[in-house]
Amino acid sequence: MLGIDLVKIARIQKAVDRHGELFLKKFLDEDEIENSKNISSIAAKWAAKEAVSKALGCGISAKLGFLDIKIRKSEVGAPFALLSDKATEEFGGIQRVHLSITHDGDYAVAAAFIYPPPTN
Repeated sequence: MLGIDLVKIARIQKAVDRHGELFLKKFLDEDEIENSKNISSIAAKWAAKEAVSKALGCGISAKLGFLDIKIRKSEVGAPFALLSDKATEEFGGIQRVHLSITHDGDYAVAAAFIYPPPTN
């Protein structure tokens, strides 16, 4: 399964300006906040979580919240997503999701790939 998301970085900046740390904590864990270098990387994490939720076929919902998805980097810097125990159980044992993330100019984009597809 494939999920893709595109977000305008200014939209995320506006939410951060308006709500500050409260906004960040609604969709990022402490490690994700600490490892975000700038607003572009914050927006990229938003896009990545949305892409993962789309690849799982449910979107961000009661089944899968933003905090059920953790964006991490491998030892060589490649991004991947880890699912919470609740989400892993919900989606047939899927724990890790492959990601491609980029940001340039006004936008951040992410693609998530799951194989084999979820069994939900």
